[in-house]
Amino acid sequence: MTATVQPALDGSVPEPRKTQTQRQAEDYETWLEIVWPKFIAAAATGRTFTCYEIADLHQLPDPPNPQAHWGRLMTLLKDEGYVRTAGWAATSRPTANHSGVRTWRGTAAARRAAA
Repeated sequence: MTATVQPALDGSVPEPRKTQTQRQAEDYETWLEIVWPKFIAAAATGRTFTCYEIADLHQLPDPPNPQAHWGRLMTLLKDEGYVRTAGWAATSRPTANHSGVRTWRGTAAARRAAA
């Protein structure tokens, strides 16, 4: 069975949606080695960001347990002094329906670590 695409009322045929296959890391430590430098670099910019924005920008793999490990990453970065909470925003994650998420901003320690 093949799916058909119905033309729009003006006769144009929409472009097929690109489906992104999300990679997932095998273990937490390997995943942390991949994502840590990207988040330190984001924090060093001093701009406010969400976790998803950085992951999406760099096409980072999901951790073994996405529901727990993304939050754990941000907690580790905060505990190490690289980021601080900056407030809340609506997520840009397409599957989250604009839910509220924490925003983060880098600290002077992040700027020193990235230098």
